[in-house]
Amino acid sequence: MTRAEARERNRRALLDAAFQVVSREGYRAKLEEIAERADVTTGAIYSLFGSKNGLVVALVADYLRPYYEEVEQAVPAGFDLLEAVDAFARYYRRSCDGPDALSRLSLQITLLDMALHDPGLGSQLATSIRSQEDHLIALFTGRSHNGSVVTSHQAQRLTTALRALFVGLSQGVPLGLAPGADEEYFADTARALASDVSLIDHDAAANTQD
Repeated sequence: MTRAEARERNRRALLDAAFQVVSREGYRAKLEEIAERADVTTGAIYSLFGSKNGLVVALVADYLRPYYEEVEQAVPAGFDLLEAVDAFARYYRRSCDGPDALSRLSLQITLLDMALHDPGLGSQLATSIRSQEDHLIALFTGRSHNGSVVTSHQAQRLTTALRALFVGLSQGVPLGLAPGADEEYFADTARALASDVSLIDHDAAANTQD
């Protein structure tokens, strides 16, 4: 095994171990346990990620990357905005029934708790998540909607709203707090959100009136 291969092996093992430990322990997660599970030293964590926070931020990016890649495949390029939002909503709902749904929910809640205890980490996580959401912004930008084309700024506003909607619903589904929230419900609420009102940039509209 080359040095580069060994480094990647250690990186992968640490991310997998961190997912297990952080999901269970949150901000109380110990680097020693993560390193032991990955069969490396704690020094490897600092060498690869710089710090515990660096490892957690990398974990989130690693966790989100395949999700956004799958979303891009689930939403065909030829769809208009409402069709794209519909397809995205249905994909998101199906993920709520996946075998890892509960572990994903546990990680989401744990990361929120960690961010509350460590504002610096919270800021890093927000930056990482926003960079991943650029994939969704690009996915919606340029699609036709009511005779016009969705701008990047409009797509960003829509993405923020959809994330809030789906995170809330996806937490409710496994907990039994969203009865009847099937694919049709996810799609209907998402399409309703992607209306003209939700895409209006009120600041820009006010400037235009002035």
